[in-house]
Amino acid sequence: MTDAEFVRAYDVAGADFTNAGRASTSIKETLKNMGFASTLVRRVAIAAYEAEMNLVMYARRGTMTLKVTPDDVTIDVRDEGPGIPDIALAMQEGYTTATPEMREMGFGAGMGLPNIQRNTDALAISSEVQRGTHLVMRVHVS
Repeated sequence: MTDAEFVRAYDVAGADFTNAGRASTSIKETLKNMGFASTLVRRVAIAAYEAEMNLVMYARRGTMTLKVTPDDVTIDVRDEGPGIPDIALAMQEGYTTATPEMREMGFGAGMGLPNIQRNTDALAISSEVQRGTHLVMRVHVS
């Protein structure tokens, strides 16, 4: 890793379960190719996957932007979706607003945001109902 900054953006379409996971897989492969430790890559990949699945499940569309610096790996996630009316409630393990169809596909256990928080060093969430949600997830390199 050089002192330079690396940035790459990924567009994610809502309800596109066929392509779900492609952005987070690309992020994982990018970090592996950059030579990051497997523990860091795993943590970032889990957080990225959970965030991407929330985009696919709930938003009309969204963007995940990977930013890598010598100190941090940051993923900025912005969506156009229903928003989260009660962030504190959404952060509770097991809380879900998944539809029966989502649950039939194996999603909606209510672990997305808690898993993101568990696998990042810093997490900021802001949301506006009927506008969308913004997450900034950060993992420190050392």
